[in-house]
Amino acid sequence: MGDNLKEKTLGAFKWSAVDRFGQQTVQFIIGILLARLLSPDDYGLLGMIMIFAALSFVLVESGFGQAIIRKSQVTELDYNTVFYTNIFISVLLYVCMFFLFPYIAIFFGQPQLTVTGRVLFLAVLFNALYLVPYTMLGKIMDFKTIAKVNLLSTTLSGLTGIILAFTGFGVWALVLQQVTYHFFRMILFYFFVKWKPKLIYSFRIIKEFFGFSVNLLGTSALNVVFNYLYIIILGKFYPKSEVGFYSQANKLNDTFIFSFHAILVGSTYSLFSNIHNDEERFRRIFRDISAKTSLITFPAMLMLIVIAEPFIVTLLSAKWLTAVVYFQLLALASLFSPIYTLNINALNSRGKSRATFQIEIIKKSFIVLSVLACFKYGVLTMLIGNAIAGILSYFISVLYLKKHTNHYIKHQIADIFPNIVLGLLLALTAYLLSFIITNNYLLLTIQITTVLALYIMYIYKVHNDMFMKSKNYVVQRFSNFKKS
Repeated sequence: MGDNLKEKTLGAFKWSAVDRFGQQTVQFIIGILLARLLSPDDYGLLGMIMIFAALSFVLVESGFGQAIIRKSQVTELDYNTVFYTNIFISVLLYVCMFFLFPYIAIFFGQPQLTVTGRVLFLAVLFNALYLVPYTMLGKIMDFKTIAKVNLLSTTLSGLTGIILAFTGFGVWALVLQQVTYHFFRMILFYFFVKWKPKLIYSFRIIKEFFGFSVNLLGTSALNVVFNYLYIIILGKFYPKSEVGFYSQANKLNDTFIFSFHAILVGSTYSLFSNIHNDEERFRRIFRDISAKTSLITFPAMLMLIVIAEPFIVTLLSAKWLTAVVYFQLLALASLFSPIYTLNINALNSRGKSRATFQIEIIKKSFIVLSVLACFKYGVLTMLIGNAIAGILSYFISVLYLKKHTNHYIKHQIADIFPNIVLGLLLALTAYLLSFIITNNYLLLTIQITTVLALYIMYIYKVHNDMFMKSKNYVVQRFSNFKKS
């Protein structure tokens, strides 16, 4: 790659990895402590109202951030117009939800949701205030600064949650952890970016961005609604502890999937946007990233499905055992998610946001059909339907990719199929070990070490160039660390 894009991309991937590994490690440790200190009921209460906060985050951003990243020449007028639009939407949403939360509390039969929801929604206001500085960093692919902000915010908000949980504040520990996370991000983004809004605005710019952004907004809004669909069903028809079990399983699954997305495909939208006019280069880079992404994600996700029980019981305690099967089905539904997201990023970078919105409509239609067909058989059956819908949606995205980028279907299948087989063989190995070892602590340790050793051996034999580059990088970083 020329034009310094290779260096920028490598830096983006490196700092995305630092961001995700660091942030997820901190979140993971904090999550374990909170899960041991709090009850499933506490997580259930938060889960019932998080859909409204998550949907509001999407509505506030409205897809304008990606529109700015995609635009070649961005002016102060662009940034300020988006900034004030974000603020206006966030205030409007907060006022609406302030008056709606009493009715939401009645719907779920949980009176305390009124006050917890009103406090939680402060996070939406803080989020709106820092979206432009965040987008500025994404525009120039400065993922190093983003990583610093995320790590500091996660750590400070996590410590806040732990202190509150330890002192007996229950669900408020989770609520205030969410609020302070966005508060610290707001403070830190402005500290690093040094951007100040000006009193300028243009409706023309909003109109210009809207044609591209509206489809992204629709896609994101659909994702939020359907991500929380089962929480709504559980919250309405089941005890709040079941919502807690599902929420914890979903949170664990999101931890891994979000890490894969951020590290492996998170910066690809910016990358593809820079090369979307060069057809041959676009397809070559896309195939390389697709193959390497699947080499990591398929073995990891299939392994997690197999080790779910000893993993959850060991880390969170036996009181979360009910969450195991939820986690396994959610992980199965997310199996193709990183590759699916890569396809979506590729299409969006080519300006095909309408196509990606259509794909999401099809995906959600599959999920609705599975819910309608399986509702009377229980939540687990609905989640099986959700998993089938997720896998089918990936293949739909492959068809759209062929149509809009001339990327052959057989090439994408050839790039990922060997890695699916590898993942299945490693997962089978871990599964067979569960018949030999009964102690959860010992079983988890041996499963992870055995599969990791086999995986490294495979990389050494089949992808020796990748193995040597990774080895040299680790050795160099360790040597630099010792010198410092």
